[in-house]
Amino acid sequence: MLKDPRPGRVKTRLGRDIGMTAAAWWFRHQSATLLRRLDNPRWQLILALAPDTSVLTSRRWPTHLTRVPQGRGDLGERMARQLRVLPGPTCIIGADIPGITPKHIVQAFNALGTHDAVFGPAPDGGFWLVGMKHRPKPMLFKNVRWSTPHALADSIATIPDARIATVATLSDVDTATDLARF
Repeated sequence: MLKDPRPGRVKTRLGRDIGMTAAAWWFRHQSATLLRRLDNPRWQLILALAPDTSVLTSRRWPTHLTRVPQGRGDLGERMARQLRVLPGPTCIIGADIPGITPKHIVQAFNALGTHDAVFGPAPDGGFWLVGMKHRPKPMLFKNVRWSTPHALADSIATIPDARIATVATLSDVDTATDLARF
């Protein structure tokens, strides 16, 4: 899932630390690097873009990759929509996690062989990856406290009967302190 890297529209917490233009520049280059790293014949890489108009107008993303709109709603509604409409099994990642490698994606899809869902935890209580073997029920991601230490636990609670696996814990970049680690 990607946002068009416009200053003031993407990585705004990072932008408060380093400037909105610098944050958008970082996100654009981080995303491009990640897409090159993960473009692999073992899976279909699909770009779920926001705003929805960027599906048609953005020239920032590789033209050979399928693009779909994220649609309206909060993060949970947009992720749940992608998990419902894309062919399964499906894994969703964010683009602001510099440490993602193809090995992590392989591990997530392998986990879906014996589990209903997979999460890639983040140290801050969120997650960098969510994957589902089958289309989720409508309650997926309802009442999740996003951008809090409860995001992962709240998300798991929305699929109470699912067999859940986890893969590596990876960090995202939200602040200048996070950026300095990478």
